[in-house]
Amino acid sequence: MKGPAVEQSFPSPRVLVFGGGSVGLGLASCLVKAGAQVAIVAREATVTALRTQGLQRTGMFGECWASPGQFEAYLSAADAAAAPYDYILVCTKAFDTTRAADELLAAPGVRSEATRFVLCQNGYGNYEVFTGHFPAQSVFIARIITGFTRQAPHIVEITVHAAPIRIGSPEPALGERVADLCALVRRGGIPAEVSDTIVADLWAKILYNVLLNALGAVFEVPYGALGHSAHGRRLMETLAAESFAVMAAVGARTHWDSPAAFMEAFHGTMLPPTAAHESSMLQDIRAGRRTEIDALNGAVVSLGRQAGVPTPCNAMVAEMVRFLENHRRQTSGA
Repeated sequence: MKGPAVEQSFPSPRVLVFGGGSVGLGLASCLVKAGAQVAIVAREATVTALRTQGLQRTGMFGECWASPGQFEAYLSAADAAAAPYDYILVCTKAFDTTRAADELLAAPGVRSEATRFVLCQNGYGNYEVFTGHFPAQSVFIARIITGFTRQAPHIVEITVHAAPIRIGSPEPALGERVADLCALVRRGGIPAEVSDTIVADLWAKILYNVLLNALGAVFEVPYGALGHSAHGRRLMETLAAESFAVMAAVGARTHWDSPAAFMEAFHGTMLPPTAAHESSMLQDIRAGRRTEIDALNGAVVSLGRQAGVPTPCNAMVAEMVRFLENHRRQTSGA
């Protein structure tokens, strides 16, 4: 059953959501509900469904529905380039970041000097790719710990929410440039705020994903099962210890000074709200899709190799995920 139609009652920025997966559709639903002028770039099946059936959101924070006339849907950035956008939200998988940056660079009509790119992705390395294509002052990072699941090409469900979406720049003084975007997301139903510590926030999210995503995929269990098991806890502690050693070697910092302090916060406040959630990596393996392992545990291994820091547990977990990913894709014919 469709929820109430969204209302558009005040002028607001033009926003291009690049990527029509669960995160992209979830954020787009907020922005349309808040009254933004929204365009979504997605694959053909998603574009067809959005154009004919609209966009629907269910789950936590209530239901909403936007009719096809309340937003646009396109197959490419070039198709969406009628006029520059104030914001471009990049909602692709991490392994598609370079392709996304290349496509947006090749479509100058979507952007102006004032356009702000907001990277709404998992893992390490996305910011570095985009700042290699666009001025650093125009690139922002979103830390998202909200679980979105796509129930159909045009329907997204919010299944869990651990903390407000945080958006900011490595240069804290630039944070106010995304204040109106945060206000739109809040108006659309999901808590969001400007962050002046976004790099630390991002590393906290990377650590969270490094501990949970791959192990949840390998063992085919929700997050809470890992925390309830003594074996799972020991594995996660080892992954955290290796990750902190790598961070120290490359000069990265987060909100905790030690693995022990992080693990206390992890088990105390981070894991409980998402205990029933299954990782997106597990969902990808089941569907025969490529995973983001190279931007998570694989990134820890790569950075560790560059810094001379051993990461045997992360390396083993990454190889296990790659085996599952390739095996499922081969046997399913994907």
